[in-house]
Amino acid sequence: MRQPRGDNRGILHPARLRRHVRFRRHLPAPALRRHVEHYWLVDWDLSEPFAQHVVPHPAVNVVFQRDGAGPTRAEVSGVGLELFTITLTGVGTVSGVQFRPGGFRPFWPGSVAELTGRRLSFAVLADRWPPANAALAGSAGAGAGPPPADPCVGTDTERCQALDALLADARPAADPVNDEVVGLVEAIRFDRSVLRVDDFARRHGQSVRRLQRLFLTHVGVGPKWVIRRYRLHEAIERAAGDPPDWATLAADLGYSDQAHLVRDFTAVAGVPPTSYTRAHT
Repeated sequence: MRQPRGDNRGILHPARLRRHVRFRRHLPAPALRRHVEHYWLVDWDLSEPFAQHVVPHPAVNVVFQRDGAGPTRAEVSGVGLELFTITLTGVGTVSGVQFRPGGFRPFWPGSVAELTGRRLSFAVLADRWPPANAALAGSAGAGAGPPPADPCVGTDTERCQALDALLADARPAADPVNDEVVGLVEAIRFDRSVLRVDDFARRHGQSVRRLQRLFLTHVGVGPKWVIRRYRLHEAIERAAGDPPDWATLAADLGYSDQAHLVRDFTAVAGVPPTSYTRAHT
């Protein structure tokens, strides 16, 4: 992987986002790419509030945000189960780490499922998660070495280097089981024929029970949720183009009927698919 992905999966109304803020993705240092999908940087200078909506990936994010000249805040954000909405005002900066689905597990001292649907500040994670301890110690001026660089300050290169340094200090040893889970999620993500957990488990020589246990521990959600979320990302992407035949699309994505797709689409995107399509015409 030499370039970060360039799709808009999960971002609702991406053209509107890019009209209001500077959004870009960068790859981490090579040694971190088995765990981290990309860094995402956002900067804004707004005359009026702007609300952005995101349908989360099955991935953990570590997010640093600075509003104006205020202090940088940091948090670990587990897999989001519902539509995420953020309202930006004034001037600000965000530097985020999107881990590969399953990629955060080696950095975390327990099951990733305990983070699902939660956003925990570094202060809450003090004395439990080493990167949070390092960042907080640096901001307090403690320790013998120089304080870590602020991921929200500097050029894109400097901000990415600060994120590299934070994660490199905590980089865990290789874990074959975790690599297996990351590969399984990638298979679901890119193979659009994956529609059912039992079929997927059989294809990969797994029991459904083991697959569920691995996904909850390493990803934070079950395989059925991952399959459905990636298929919904595809539906949202399709809705932003020429209006699809929703009954055909529902069948292609493994839904029993169009009504079930419309229900799930509305639940994750906040609006029915026809309304979302009209907003792009």
